[in-house]
Amino acid sequence: METEALDSTENSEVRMVSSEIQQGEQFDQSLRPERLQDYIGQSEIKENLEVFIGAAKKRKHALDHVLLSGPPGLGKTTLANIFAREMEVQLRSTSGPVIERQGDLAAILTNMDPGSILFIDEIHRLNRVVEEVLYGAMEDFTLDIIIGEGPAARTVKIDLPHFTLVGATTRAGLLSSPLRERFGIQFRLNFYNVEDLKTIILRAASLLGIEIVEEASMELARRARGTPRIANRLLKRCRDFADMETHGVITLPLVERSLERMRIDLEGLDQMDRHILETIIEKFGGGPVGLNTLSAAVSDEKDTIEDVYEPFLLLKGFLQRTPRGRIATERAYQHLDISAPKKSQADLF
Repeated sequence: METEALDSTENSEVRMVSSEIQQGEQFDQSLRPERLQDYIGQSEIKENLEVFIGAAKKRKHALDHVLLSGPPGLGKTTLANIFAREMEVQLRSTSGPVIERQGDLAAILTNMDPGSILFIDEIHRLNRVVEEVLYGAMEDFTLDIIIGEGPAARTVKIDLPHFTLVGATTRAGLLSSPLRERFGIQFRLNFYNVEDLKTIILRAASLLGIEIVEEASMELARRARGTPRIANRLLKRCRDFADMETHGVITLPLVERSLERMRIDLEGLDQMDRHILETIIEKFGGGPVGLNTLSAAVSDEKDTIEDVYEPFLLLKGFLQRTPRGRIATERAYQHLDISAPKKSQADLF
């Protein structure tokens, strides 16, 4: 009896925690636009997608396979959800590292309805054996699985319903050519401009019931690194400061104070961005320095530096890539208020 009561209590706690997590996930999901017409930014991609989705619906076919690439936080997952909404089909989501074996992929694909969308995040991290099985699934909608080992091994061909694979990657260059070529629709998402980010912030503030003045939304947009995910995160953190200091109203002075306390400067650089630039300048004379060496010097993974920090530093002109490594630009010296040494062109290349 005591054991049953304990199990019941534990199960109750699990259910309570799960419920809270689900509510939090739904709250975050509410910020994602559900239809293409509500999607802000990436105007050229949006216009083309309207055509491709409309044509697929008119023909009553599944949408062609889609590859979305670009830095993190630009809306790749959001677009996958929008595809499912627009096509009025089921969405299954997973990530490359999760699909370890052929059987994992077979279990997902054989349980999908016709026209459904399979979203694979970090598709560049797919196991090579799984990727090869995926070729036939994407092209012929069949799955060839080997059963058994040695002389008794045999191949079984399984017919699959026509589905749409939406792959997302931050590193399109790591995709193999055979996989990349099987995507009929390919888009690279770019960093957002300030006006689009301001619109995203105002929309999110409205959905979350946050009162924010226009000047404050513009300042947040300027410092959001061209990334909607960061813009929404900064909005939520400024809301925390506003709840404690200004009765919930986000004003321009509050944004400036809040971002200063979070050590996000006027260019949108955070503490790690500046640490990377300062390390290149102070430890390596401004560069060039290789990625592996830089990773060790700043105590962070090289993939994180290359995928998360470098794209924005390159965009803002604070960093250069050369055949010999990374170099801090003159603009980086000026931003950090450090005197730049004189270097010849031969030193750079």
